[in-house]
Amino acid sequence: MTDSRVYSRATTGAARLLGAQVRLARRERRWSETDLAERIGVSRATVQKIEKGDPGVTLGLALEACAITGVPLFGAEEGGVQAVHSRHIADKLALLPKRIRKPRPVSDEF
Repeated sequence: MTDSRVYSRATTGAARLLGAQVRLARRERRWSETDLAERIGVSRATVQKIEKGDPGVTLGLALEACAITGVPLFGAEEGGVQAVHSRHIADKLALLPKRIRKPRPVSDEF
């Protein structure tokens, strides 16, 4: 079965960029596609999909490929900007309600 989902240009562009970064990092380490596949625990075909920027690959696998090859995510190494952004987002989420409820219609008839 083929994936009939249509992705935006921003999504496909980001996936291709991430895939290219993984490919570059893998080649700089002189690893084959099979080497990386074994380290991630997936097939060689999945590594090829990640490197081509296939948006159908799960986010977890793409991020794992980045972590294993050393591709920095969110513009920083561990404990840097990523940690600051994570704290900032956590602070914002703490201020928002935990549940989203649809507003009830207000009856102004007494």
